[in-house]
Amino acid sequence: MRLMKLSVAAAAALMMTSVWSAHARAQTPVSAPLLDGMFQDHAVLQRGQPVAVWGQATPGATVSVTLGQTQVQTAAGTDGQWRATLPAMVAGGPYVLTAEVAGAGRQTVSDVMVGDVWLCSGQSNMEFAVRQATNAESEIGNANDDNLRLFLVGRSSRPAPSTIPQQVGHWRTTSPESVRDFSAACYFMGRDLRRSENVPIGLIAASWGGSIIEDWLSRDAVVRLGGHEEALDALDAYARDPSEGDAIWRRVTQSWWSANDPGTGQGWNLPQTRDDDWAPIAAEGFWESTVPGLATFDGIVWLRRDIQLTAAQARQAAILELGPVDDADVTWINGQYVGGQQGWDTPRTYAVPAGTLKAGRNLIAIGVLDTNGGGGAWGPAANKRLVFADGSSVSLSSGWRHRVAAPLGDVPNPPRTPWIGGSGTTTLYNGMIAPLGAYGLKGMAWYQGESNVGDYVGYRRLLPALFADWRARFESPEMRMLVVQLANFGPMSGQPTNSYWAALRESQRTVVNADPLAGLAVAIDIGDRYDIHPTNKLEVGRRLALEARRLDGTVQPVSPQPISVERGADGVHVRYAPGTALTALGFNRPIGFELCGGDDACRFVDATLDGDQVVLPSALPTDVKVRLCWADSSICNLYGPAGLPAVPFEAVIR
Repeated sequence: MRLMKLSVAAAAALMMTSVWSAHARAQTPVSAPLLDGMFQDHAVLQRGQPVAVWGQATPGATVSVTLGQTQVQTAAGTDGQWRATLPAMVAGGPYVLTAEVAGAGRQTVSDVMVGDVWLCSGQSNMEFAVRQATNAESEIGNANDDNLRLFLVGRSSRPAPSTIPQQVGHWRTTSPESVRDFSAACYFMGRDLRRSENVPIGLIAASWGGSIIEDWLSRDAVVRLGGHEEALDALDAYARDPSEGDAIWRRVTQSWWSANDPGTGQGWNLPQTRDDDWAPIAAEGFWESTVPGLATFDGIVWLRRDIQLTAAQARQAAILELGPVDDADVTWINGQYVGGQQGWDTPRTYAVPAGTLKAGRNLIAIGVLDTNGGGGAWGPAANKRLVFADGSSVSLSSGWRHRVAAPLGDVPNPPRTPWIGGSGTTTLYNGMIAPLGAYGLKGMAWYQGESNVGDYVGYRRLLPALFADWRARFESPEMRMLVVQLANFGPMSGQPTNSYWAALRESQRTVVNADPLAGLAVAIDIGDRYDIHPTNKLEVGRRLALEARRLDGTVQPVSPQPISVERGADGVHVRYAPGTALTALGFNRPIGFELCGGDDACRFVDATLDGDQVVLPSALPTDVKVRLCWADSSICNLYGPAGLPAVPFEAVIR
């Protein structure tokens, strides 16, 4: 059913008369679109704020833009680009949007709605499609809503924004076909908002699995942050000439490994270094699942393998194919550097110049840095080989040995190749955000952080920088910022532990709390400790929608988090907002609380629930802070209203 909701009936009648009379006029064909690719049939425009419309025309041409009964004019610049601003509208539609240059042509798009538009972005858990989610068959089969519109941005990584307008996706109404490959968390959020707000909803999904937050920032934002000068210089060089950028980055990469990796310092990349005491490792699969001693290991591991070559083989140039390596590698043959990249799912293919190989024994040595999740040269063993210039090849599917060099906490974050999509700097912003222009948005839903857990301190600067950057990009200082806090994933422990995942969650909580227009969707109870991609995206979407409505003041539910942590005569009191309806599920008291001394030695403690506070009676005078659900995966049973779990946190005792 079409939606028509305007302030007065007379205005509605005039507007519809204008729409359909405009649609009925003879159309003058245009040789090229006047409107930018964001403005298509079935588009949704943001209500309640001026509507920016832009496109391309002959330089200096006067462009008339009509939406409903409103018409404005603007002039194209010397580069042919034009932009017009229409007055704010209330929710409604369908309308016809027209751009016209008198005597030169006109372009019309129809079935345009006015409502709320949300941008959904992040890494694989936001990219995760409806077809992969729990109960997918039923959800897809029941997906029919003409007023829930979907725009899926295709993957695109660019070293610099394109100077030519790019059409990066298509507006589609909700149907089984359009929903199938759309972001599940985004779709379920939008569907809940459609039901509660009863206005058209537009969803723009732009995500890239495994991506780091730095790749979603604009160049200006990265410059303001500082500390990325080498990456930006190399990226600029790469945009001019890929070989120039590659040469710069090769020097940066080798310098980091030489300065920070104990394995490089001990010559593990050199053929004269003995490795007969190194342990075997499978040629495929993550080391967490193939090497018992590395089941929870993040850090640097070296892999080595000998190959025997004939004189005829050794005379040739070759290509070394290793498949994907999670997350970063530095690769040597016979003590000569042949390549290094970042990107957990990026296949490694390195050129081996003639003269590198020799008759007889040759050594391939790979330093691998894993920052989170799976680690190692995990691709199929059959895809690992050395391919010679004459087309022959040698298999590398077995015979690998390994040795641990350093855990993650002992080395700083490595430099990431700045032009590699997903692990670079600014490339996803350039390819997937910049092309959206200043399209009007109500807000953004962000599900990302897994690829930044190794730098949870830096994330406290990066996330607010993203907020500011995108608010400027979309010219919306009131833009809502919804963040999915990382779900539980990884091993459970019977003792308190210093968890990078928990620390990243705390960074997300801290940033969101500092922004009055931001909301946190807690997911600590709906993940899967065996799978970084939990399938219950329906509940993620529900919690995002609740946060969106809370920011609008239409609902009160919120995941409880403490307003104070204070020492009392009977122990430490963790106080929540007055009147918060706290509940301990599945047990007679809350679990997952820790007390910690000044040396960061923490212990699990009993807790009692007393109205809107939790009391920790076993506190010691030396305790300085409290933690809740502080682990990669934790059992958390403290809940508040609307079935929302309490927020995991770390707080100083006052």
